[in-house]
Amino acid sequence: MSNPLDRRTLLRATGVAVGVAGLTALPATATSSEVFQHGLASGDPLPTTVLLWTRVTPTPASLPGSGAGPNVDVQWQVAADRAFTRVIASGTVATGPDRDHTVKVDATGLSPSTTYYYRFRLNEAVSDVGTTRTAPAADADVQRLRFGVVSCSNWQAGHFAAYRHLAERGDLDLVVHLGDYLYEYGPGEFPVGYTVRPHVPPREALTLSDYRQRHAQYKTDPNLRALHAAAPWTITWDDHESANDAWSGGAGNHDPATEGDWASRRAAARRAYFEWMPVRNTGDRLYRKLRFGKLAELSMLDLRSHRSKQVKILSGEVDDPNRSIAGGEQLSWLIDGLLSSTARWKLVGNPVMISPTLIPPLPSHILGPLLSLLGLPAEGGVVFTDQWDGYTADRRKLLSALARNKVSNTVFLTGDVHSSWACDVPADAGMYPLSPSLATELVCPSVTSDNIDDVLHVPPRTASVIAEKALQGLNRHVKWVEYDSHGAAVLDVTPSSVRMDWYFLADRTKPDSPARLAKSFRVANGTQRVQEINPA
Repeated sequence: MSNPLDRRTLLRATGVAVGVAGLTALPATATSSEVFQHGLASGDPLPTTVLLWTRVTPTPASLPGSGAGPNVDVQWQVAADRAFTRVIASGTVATGPDRDHTVKVDATGLSPSTTYYYRFRLNEAVSDVGTTRTAPAADADVQRLRFGVVSCSNWQAGHFAAYRHLAERGDLDLVVHLGDYLYEYGPGEFPVGYTVRPHVPPREALTLSDYRQRHAQYKTDPNLRALHAAAPWTITWDDHESANDAWSGGAGNHDPATEGDWASRRAAARRAYFEWMPVRNTGDRLYRKLRFGKLAELSMLDLRSHRSKQVKILSGEVDDPNRSIAGGEQLSWLIDGLLSSTARWKLVGNPVMISPTLIPPLPSHILGPLLSLLGLPAEGGVVFTDQWDGYTADRRKLLSALARNKVSNTVFLTGDVHSSWACDVPADAGMYPLSPSLATELVCPSVTSDNIDDVLHVPPRTASVIAEKALQGLNRHVKWVEYDSHGAAVLDVTPSSVRMDWYFLADRTKPDSPARLAKSFRVANGTQRVQEINPA
């Protein structure tokens, strides 16, 4: 095996130097909004590698989803400085209509824990400059990590001001998107009753062309583009990247009689996703692991591709050991990884909630919209069957493994429910706090997607407060829940604690909406419990 240092030295002295000559002769300001209409992005950083992404429009006819346009060669560069006077790596990658003119490349030969700058070129057009950062070496003594945590970004429900606030910080090592990066609905279909800005194409996404156009539309949002350009992302999907309440063999929002074969729709959604997102092309497997020195390991889950069909509420089938939310292979991978990890903190990117949650008795005008928001029948129920609550055998197997092996510092980072939560994850929720907490869960708010006050069309902090208090009274391991606000979260990881700060927007319908620090919780090393602290 060749020495990595020798290989990097050789690249700098030969092929990289040749590629640099043509690019650095062109001023960095010579960008083209026509060619690079959809920005750029980086993702899944490793100690010496990071994935780079962009999309080019080489001709006016080369529109997303059109299948039109020529094959072209796109150049890329990674530099140690924004002026690109010290280029570290470069190359050329081919793209064309078969991949919707998207570009994806692994930039290798980089140094751990290092900030880099990258850009692309097609002919005389040069992209904007993106900023990315490699992960620390596996054995590095890392003292702090800072992640942005986001979920549920519905174009039709508002503007992505939450992304802007994260982009403007300039201090994030990574952005973790926990699913529902986009939504499949047509104009006016979701959220309820209104549309801030309509989806393109003007129908529900069903075909490969539809999903490609929808991805393209989202990547025209200036706040989303700014956050992609500001830091690397790691992303997983939930259901709306294909269809609401998706499972391995279908979806709640898919009717084979009128919308065709589910396998074809799912394949189209997945192909567009892997083309348009800064994730590595790994076939049908999206779950993966990122390591950040000795401090943290992040396991990103895929809880849609392998799950059994959801069952009705109040059904004993939720305890069926033959039903799974993760699939046997992924669940074993997760458990084995948590048990063998040598990192201080075991973080899990978890698209749907794992904390047990019972629905308390509530007035019908509140209970109905709450259950509708969570995808449950309006007549009520006690189990969120689209979450881990609907697949209790998987949850028991996972939590039992943590208990038997005395695994500490497992923190689930969760999205999906359009609300904010801080929870202990007990072995037996009914016996908590006598039953020990085996992990913790921190749930970020939606970027824009509807929550309780939006569905009820009432002012924030009115009807929802009743639901929050009732839910916490019945679920003592839920230390905080807030049903009304939209925004993002920031996670600080240190050897002594994990801390999440929730930032809430003033108005999701405004692209320039201000945000405020609303709540902070920490998990101290070795405790497996969340604790509220004063925001500061």
